[in-house]
Amino acid sequence: MGEALNGTKRTIMCGELREEHIGQKVTVMGWVQRRRNLGGLEFVDLRDRTGILQVVFGDAINKDAFEKSNKIRPEYCIAVTGEIVKRESVNPNMPTGMVELKGEELKIFSASETPPIYIKEDLDAAENIRLKYRYLDLRRPDMQNIFMIRHRTTKSIRDYLDKHGFLEIETPMLTKSTPEGARDYLVPSRNYPGMFYALPQSPQLFKQLLMVSGFDRYFQIVKCFRDEDLRANRQPEFTQVDLEMSFVEQDDVMELNEGLIKHVFKEVLNHDVKLPIKRMTFKEAMEKYGSDKPDLRFGMEITDLSQEVKNCEFKVFNDALANGGSVRALALKGGATMGRKDIDRLGEFVKTFKAKGLAWIQLKEEGVKSPIAKFLKEEELEAIINKMGAETGDLILIVADRNSVVFQSLGQLRLELAKKFDLVKDKNEFNFTWITEFPLLEYDEEAGRYFAAHHPFTCPMDEDLEFLDSDPGRVRAKAYDLVLNGEELGGGSIRIHDTKLQEKMFEVLGFSDESAWERFGFLLEAFKFGPPPHGGLAFGLDRMIMFLAGTENIKDVIAFPKNQNAFCYLTEAPNIVDAEQLEELGISVIKKENKEED
Repeated sequence: MGEALNGTKRTIMCGELREEHIGQKVTVMGWVQRRRNLGGLEFVDLRDRTGILQVVFGDAINKDAFEKSNKIRPEYCIAVTGEIVKRESVNPNMPTGMVELKGEELKIFSASETPPIYIKEDLDAAENIRLKYRYLDLRRPDMQNIFMIRHRTTKSIRDYLDKHGFLEIETPMLTKSTPEGARDYLVPSRNYPGMFYALPQSPQLFKQLLMVSGFDRYFQIVKCFRDEDLRANRQPEFTQVDLEMSFVEQDDVMELNEGLIKHVFKEVLNHDVKLPIKRMTFKEAMEKYGSDKPDLRFGMEITDLSQEVKNCEFKVFNDALANGGSVRALALKGGATMGRKDIDRLGEFVKTFKAKGLAWIQLKEEGVKSPIAKFLKEEELEAIINKMGAETGDLILIVADRNSVVFQSLGQLRLELAKKFDLVKDKNEFNFTWITEFPLLEYDEEAGRYFAAHHPFTCPMDEDLEFLDSDPGRVRAKAYDLVLNGEELGGGSIRIHDTKLQEKMFEVLGFSDESAWERFGFLLEAFKFGPPPHGGLAFGLDRMIMFLAGTENIKDVIAFPKNQNAFCYLTEAPNIVDAEQLEELGISVIKKENKEED
């Protein structure tokens, strides 16, 4: 049986011991990292969250403790009391490597079976095993360091926002379903049979109500939920740093959050973020980089060749231009050495983004090589090369199609080439940019109506209000995203505070008065009582921690994450519940037949 504390007190953490502690009697507690028996001496590396300390047991130090130490094995949980002495063989690779603890008293709190995973840094183990035994995975020093970074980050966020007059206010987890975007997670109500709460996708409506309430500046580090198909770095439950401000315009929100980012990166990494952060319109980002979250750590901008080829004899180019599209290209420095098979693979790559194909021009030492050269006059070919700023040794890659297809395919190709040719030279660079002037609305051909590009409460730009009726797709939003190294770190907008404009927005989105009030009536009712101009922003905390901790896997920064199918290997959730529980809720489960694979 394991021993109890019985009054034993830890006096210091393992990783804190240094030369200045020599001669002191201390008590440390933790887990056995490894043990080495050298005959008359037993060496134990003892680990807690602060680091590792070498402990030595010996017959000459204390016979009882030495005999007891022979029983311990890796991951046993123990306490050791004794004197700190200088190590005979110094280990310069350990912060505690100058000292060791002479084990005079030993308590074994609990034994451990052989762990199914190694408790070590840079573990190479299957993800399902790591998630099943997450409590062991989290013992590893590199994982514990991530959660120390997470703690310091949230503390620095709270400190900064408190200093700038924000109040931390919680909003409900059980709320009303207002589907407009991802699917809601629904929670059945026992008291109201057949009715459901929804878990919030964000606190959007409540934070706007807090502005109506006069709190002026609100923030919350809050769990959010979306029942959507997961991509590599998405989780069904995630954390936002959510904030809202009254009596502000777009620049006010952006400048305050620039200060927040600078404060966090300085506090956590001692990294200086240069302010002001550069800004780029959505239009410029799409035309230059094919993305509304461009990675600016390398160049290779997209170039419009439509004018240069408008009179050429190549049908693919002509058709794209005739249909209102464009012809655009990337220039890969040194890419002329690429073989035909590799170029063909790039052609297949852009087809996955709906491009019909990829035209190319190689500038070799012996001259131009290209399957489309025969369709181009010499002056047209020269105009293309000059416009691209291409030189001997370069490769020009061209896509012609609708603008949406051209931007997406070349934007993704740009990132693929950067990965393939290692174009990001400084992996530790933090390259921030604001993206502004997003489209307010997106048209869905299948649904036959416009949808809000962000959410229905985003304010249109004043100069575009006249187009809400005549040309809704032309209207830009008072919206802004903060992008870091090609990832959206956070985003927000100035909100509509005028009731008539909000009603107009619902009309453009295809809501009847009745359906708008049915979904958002509590907000519309509140807006009858003097709402202030307001706006806000939400950062993805998990993604922020990924950057600060230097990991590319979102599961590393969440203590108990789900897998790609939103399943928890640790608890085996979701799972069935008792029939009595379902009966109490008035729910019957209909089994779906498995769809046959094509």
